[in-house]
Amino acid sequence: MGFHRVKDSQIYYEIYNPSARERPGVLFLHGLGSCGEDWGLQIPIVSEIYWVLALDMPGHGRSSQPAGWPSIEDMALQIASMMKEQAELPVHVVGLSLGGAVAMQLALAHPEAVRSLTLVNTFAKLRSGSSGFFRKLVRIAFVALGRMDRVGVWVAAGLFPEPGQELLRQAAAERIASNPRSAYLRAIWAATLFDIRDRLNEINTPTLVVAGANDQTVTMETKRELADLIPGADLVVIPDSGHATPIDAAAEFNRTLLDFLSKLDIGTYEAA
Repeated sequence: MGFHRVKDSQIYYEIYNPSARERPGVLFLHGLGSCGEDWGLQIPIVSEIYWVLALDMPGHGRSSQPAGWPSIEDMALQIASMMKEQAELPVHVVGLSLGGAVAMQLALAHPEAVRSLTLVNTFAKLRSGSSGFFRKLVRIAFVALGRMDRVGVWVAAGLFPEPGQELLRQAAAERIASNPRSAYLRAIWAATLFDIRDRLNEINTPTLVVAGANDQTVTMETKRELADLIPGADLVVIPDSGHATPIDAAAEFNRTLLDFLSKLDIGTYEAA
């Protein structure tokens, strides 16, 4: 674990199974208002085969907030700087939601650093259905009022709506509520402005698009767009899963991810 300094800010990261550096690595990028710990159901499994790099994205968790109103491009630039110093490149990049947007920007701006993309419930341009748009407006209203506790409860209820998901809802609400109001608002703004739809055909990296069938945050149309416009991309729809697919459908997601990675890495390692 450590901090990578970029100008006047720093990114917190952790490396797992570093002894496997002769094998390809996997970089995990989390979603809005979260941190690298959200990949806790993936890291123990994936690090049995690969070395793993998990970080807190700029303005999240233990990473500092960059000055001004950073864009997705700015976030990708900072992460690329950290990758070039801490990672054996290229690496497989797995991104959820906001992290998926950053992953695609990395593939466009730094293709030499990206071995593959796994894009989970993410977007080239953030578009929500009617219910998702309403939820986004309510979220912004709570942030504007300075009520990050209400933001946490509201967002967590959408991520984990089932009666048996109370512990997941509580954990997500607490994590989101811990975000500084200004950092959270700036990340929403960055996601809202992001639009690379006209550049998706420039992504030449092997790509897997994973879509939760019940996702209320990013529409299925938005995710199908990624699979349609990124050359050679595959789409896997996970049934009975919402926006937080790596958590609410962890077993199926892990199988899907490792199957994709293993096909790319045949002959480069001996599976554990």
